[in-house]
Amino acid sequence: MENSGAMEKTGCAVVGGGPAGMMLGLLLARAGVQVTVLEKHADFFRDFRGDTVHASTIRLIDELGLGEEFRRLPQSRLSNVAFPVPGGPPVTMGNFDSLPAPYNYVALMPQWDFLNFLADAAAREPSFSLRMSHTATALRRNGGRVTGVRYRRADGTEGELQADLVIATDGRHSTLRRAAGLAPKEYPVPFDAWWFRLPRHASERGAVAGIVPAFGRGEALVALFRTDYFQMGYLAPKGADARIRAEGIEGFRRRIAGLRPDLADRVDAIGSLEDLHWLDVRLDRLHQWHINGLLCIGDAAHAMSPAGGVGINLAIQDAVAAADCLAPALLRGRVPRAELARVQRRRRMPTVVVQTAQRVMHRLLFEPIMSGKRSGAPAVLLFIARRIPGVGRVVPRFMAFGPRPEHAPAFARRAPQRS
Repeated sequence: MENSGAMEKTGCAVVGGGPAGMMLGLLLARAGVQVTVLEKHADFFRDFRGDTVHASTIRLIDELGLGEEFRRLPQSRLSNVAFPVPGGPPVTMGNFDSLPAPYNYVALMPQWDFLNFLADAAAREPSFSLRMSHTATALRRNGGRVTGVRYRRADGTEGELQADLVIATDGRHSTLRRAAGLAPKEYPVPFDAWWFRLPRHASERGAVAGIVPAFGRGEALVALFRTDYFQMGYLAPKGADARIRAEGIEGFRRRIAGLRPDLADRVDAIGSLEDLHWLDVRLDRLHQWHINGLLCIGDAAHAMSPAGGVGINLAIQDAVAAADCLAPALLRGRVPRAELARVQRRRRMPTVVVQTAQRVMHRLLFEPIMSGKRSGAPAVLLFIARRIPGVGRVVPRFMAFGPRPEHAPAFARRAPQRS
């Protein structure tokens, strides 16, 4: 490969333009740090990514002075999560309406809209640079310290970016994490997910009240509301992809119609198996999130299960903590490793708490369903929801804000922008 141009330099190289990377870039730029975000794709239009923007993130956006702009984006509001009960009404596990307004909901919106929103806000900062179609391929090192990244452009040419600090936000299959020799501890996950779309009829459009999953023996189905379609997530035992595809598209359509008879009239919209987007669900966590000159956050540090839909929220909280802790050192041009360790200490507890909650959900809810031992919500969860006071307030608070929500650093706050 050709290497073109002189080596460039930035204060912080952020690798990965997902929610954590784009939020981190925006915050550091508002601190005056020279920050460059490298994103391997040409745009943000990638379907079937995490699309929930939680209340703690909405509050953060307000603190950044971007709330009015955010609320103009197409979105639905999720107000509760419930479990179906045969022969009776669903049992609500958490009602977000119990939280104080205006942070009493979770926003459902396409991730590309959210990322474009963050990119537009960051582009207003003179020290921010976003480079699309730039794939990080390796780390630059000098002695025992990471000093930047090597990357490949869309045309195949290569370059190097020198940086005072590299932050990996490149997801659960992180190239930089692997290059640094950091290996996560993996936890068992009983299911994988297959995402696809189904149309919404005009009479069904409007605000979404909640999510009610459908359970069968060895399978489950969830639906997220979009403006004119449902984003569907089909869950089946891990390792079932080959079996599901061997059944063909007609077999898959029958599965969906069996779980949601009310949607049977539109399963033909699943045109072929190519319309199914398989997600290899993982749950893992690094013991150490950093080496000298490199920090991993978000899914690069801790891959989350889709259970509870909290992955984006946790990653963004990591970004806020990282910006708050590291901006002063980045402005000085030297980031001691102790500062990277401080970010990990601050974010380790909420990560462990959330992942522990997900592992409990896997064990109590998903493992019996995926093994065929049960086809509905466990009795213990239904009992807790019905009989224990306060659960209806604790569960939505945990989902909406997490165990340690972060606030915007003072240097990043702006007065609300009025249209």
